[in-house]
Parts: sequence; structure tokens; C-alpha cells
Amino acid sequence: MTSQPLSPSTVVAVVGSGAMGAGIAQVAAAAGHPVKLLDNRPDAAARAVAGLGAQFAKLADKGKMSAAAAAAATARLSAANSLADLADAGLVVEAIVENLEAKQSLFRDLEALVGPDCLFGTNTSSISVTAIGAALKRPERLAGLHFFNPAPLMALVEIVSGLATDRAVAATLFATAAAWGKTPVHAKSTPGFIVNRVARPYYAEALRLLHEGAADCATLDACCREAGGFRMGPFELMDMIGHDVNFAVTNSVWRAFFHDPRFLPSLLQQELVDAGFLGKKSGRGFYDYREGAHPPAPRSEAPQPPPAGIALCGDSAAATALAERLGAAGQAFIRRASADGRIAEAGGAVLFVTDGRSATRCAAETGIANLVLVDLALDYGKATRLAVAAAEACDPAALAAAVGLLQAAGLAVSRLADVPGLAVMRSLAMLANEAADAVNQGVCDAAGADAAMRLGVNYPQGPLAWADRVGLPAIRETLVNLGQAYGEDRYRISPLIQQRFFAGKAFHD
Repeated sequence: MTSQPLSPSTVVAVVGSGAMGAGIAQVAAAAGHPVKLLDNRPDAAARAVAGLGAQFAKLADKGKMSAAAAAAATARLSAANSLADLADAGLVVEAIVENLEAKQSLFRDLEALVGPDCLFGTNTSSISVTAIGAALKRPERLAGLHFFNPAPLMALVEIVSGLATDRAVAATLFATAAAWGKTPVHAKSTPGFIVNRVARPYYAEALRLLHEGAADCATLDACCREAGGFRMGPFELMDMIGHDVNFAVTNSVWRAFFHDPRFLPSLLQQELVDAGFLGKKSGRGFYDYREGAHPPAPRSEAPQPPPAGIALCGDSAAATALAERLGAAGQAFIRRASADGRIAEAGGAVLFVTDGRSATRCAAETGIANLVLVDLALDYGKATRLAVAAAEACDPAALAAAVGLLQAAGLAVSRLADVPGLAVMRSLAMLANEAADAVNQGVCDAAGADAAMRLGVNYPQGPLAWADRVGLPAIRETLVNLGQAYGEDRYRISPLIQQRFFAGKAFHD
């Protein structure tokens, strides 16, 4: 359904003048709306309005808006003294404490004051829009209007429909967010909406890898950044968010899904919260941020000489990129066909890209003792680091040859313990699986899921588009093998992945 955005003459009221509320007020004022900001803390709204005026002036000084536009936007902002001052609002956006009863009480009071055509938006990130709306006489006028922090900079807005939300209301808010320069996506009111649900595996799989001793935090973070293309590794990201917040969201989603093991919280993160090691804001988390502390370096394998007799096998993305990199480095190699998926041979080692099995299991099932697995990369041609794992029976000299081959291609090599799926492949498979389940359950469409994860949490590519690039057969096989390795329902495959796989289609076909 398409709709027209709210007219710029529509008064927008924002209740809550914290970072999110003030940011939303800034966006609405910059878009031309008269904006009223209300907060129940004495003088908080007035301070926020003054701060926003200073922010507009700063943007003008930097040339990001004209002085006239900055002055006009500032003039459109005002601090309200009471709810009664919001009676003329055409849209009220709630950005108060994450508490169901508080939100319900606010909207009940607003319903008695505003006109019948006023729309209600809640910026909740975790509470059911359906539950908030249940307190209203006309719940159809309420929808989620979920901005991401900082609201003026983050492009994504989730437009969340509760069970009673009128489709026309959601469409109007979608069009309005777009008119405000944002990228809106439609979502259904289910636990975590899109971003906070689909992002869970990025944290959960990293925490499990750490718990299993796959590698230390710095190494796993480096693999996700330098091979996976993620802007931040999972551990540094959790430290930045705050473990109290991240752990609470995980628990909220897990409880809301009736303890589905896919969202199982981590004992390691529970320990950090119990200790008060909340991340950057407390000075300690997975990393130490106290004065004088030095960030740990990721572990890289010691330099090995380039092995003799390098053969690159097949035409996979990994083999093709290695050929280009070795050629650019002046390293000799030959090309061979690949009948079993191997990507390279050198010094007795045979290299494969992980498919969710451990290297030891792969060695047992293929009869190749000197088997080395390499992790997935977003772009093997641009990656600066790759994770590897060796089968238990792999000869140290063969492993050294495999490492030397990758180093000759200009890659730092981090050896992980022999865990199924390594780091990037396992993370992508689970992110794509969760996104596929959200689409399958009608929470959003595939384009919306991908846009939400790119814009809401800065993923290098939407998980479903990325899965299409890697190939659904590889994603499905990884999930099958992870499920066999762990024997847990956590790794069950989304019906949508199964459907697309058997149809021979990608998500974006």
C-alpha cells in the first residue's frame, strides 16, 4: 500500500528528550515540521531544545546545511510543559523508558487529549506494539516507529505493525519516514522486530566459539572484520553496546520466543553482567578499556616460506582469488580441476572451504589426513586475514605449507581450534537462517530484511543477498553439518531456505 507522507505543517510531538527522543525531534524539525518536545524531568525538554539549536548551528558551520535552514529548524522546535500542550499534534512519537505499563499509560492519556486523526508512533525496540496498543480505545492508530541511535545519522526506520494497526497508518508513517530522508522497512510486531532478532546469531555464534576455545576475542573479531567485512567484530560490538543492554535484549527475545534454543543466552555474557564488566562504559568487558590498558592483538601464524608445487584447484571464488593474489605476488603455481571441492594443494596439504564440518570429520570422511579448512570471506580478493583449522591427523609440515600458501597470497592467517563452521561461514549461515525465518513468518520481505541489517547494524551485505552470492546449497549444507555436529534444534534449517534450495532459486530471484 502506498500513501502520502504527513504534511510538513503537521505538528510532531516527541515525548522523551533523551538521546533517541532528541534525535527524532531533530530529524522531524529538519524535515520542516513544527516539533514539540516533552519530558517529565524538570527542564529536560528545554535543555534538549537548546542542545538541538546548538547542533543545527554546528551543522551550518560545517556547511552541512545553510544558516537560514538551521535557524528555521531551530525556530520550529519548542519545549512543551505538559501533555495538554500536545493537543494539536498530528503525530506523537513516544521515546520514553522501555516499560510496557509506562508506554500504555502515556498513550491512554494522549488518546484523551489529541484529535481523532492524530497518529501514534512508539520507538520501542523490544516491547510488543500489539501489547502497547491493547490499552487504547483505538489501537489501529498506533504503530512502531523504531529509529536507530543516533537517529539523525542512522538511515533505517522500522515501521512496525501491531495486530490492530491500520495498514493505512503504517503506510503513512512509512511515507513520512521516507520524506524525512530515512529508509523505512515494514515489519510485523514480533520479538525483536527485524534487526534485534536477525542480529542475535552474530553475537550468539561468536560467544559459543569463545566458550569452546576456538580462539580469543581479538582473533575472532579480526576474522569477522578482515575476512567477513563486518565493521566491528562481535566482541568489540557487544562491548560498545554494553553487556547489560545486549544481554537483556537476548534474554527478552529468548523469553518472547518461549525459550527457543536459537536465541539461548550465553553463560559467558551472564558472567560479565554479574561482574559489572559491561564494556566500554564500565571500563571492562571482553576487553580492558582502563587507563594504561593495551588492546590485545589478534593471533596470527608465524611466517612460513612459500611452499613448492602450489596447485590451485577449480574455479571457486576462493581458488580464483588466490590465483589472482599469488600471480600479483609473482608466486608460481599451476591450475587443476577440482572434483571434490578442494581449492588448493601444497606440501601435502589439501585445502577446502569450510562446509560446517570440522576438519577432523572432513578428513575422516574424505580419507585426506592432511586436510586444512579455510573460512569464508566476503571477498577473497580483498580480505586481509583468513581463519584456518587443521584435522587432528594433519602433519605439522603440511599445515605449515598451507599457511605459507595463504601468506604468499598476502593474507594473515589465524589458526582456530577445529570447530565446525569456523567463524565467518558459521555466522553468515545462521544470520541468513534467521533472516529467512523472519521472511517465512511474514515479519518482513527479503529486501526489507537485507536493508534492515545493512542500515541498522552496518552489515557489509544483507544476509540473504550474501547467502545468494555464496549459494544456498553451501548455506544449507553448513546448517545441516552444524546441526549434526551439535545435535541441537538451534541449527534447524528455516523452511524458506529448504523451499528455495529445492526449487533451485535464490532469495532475490
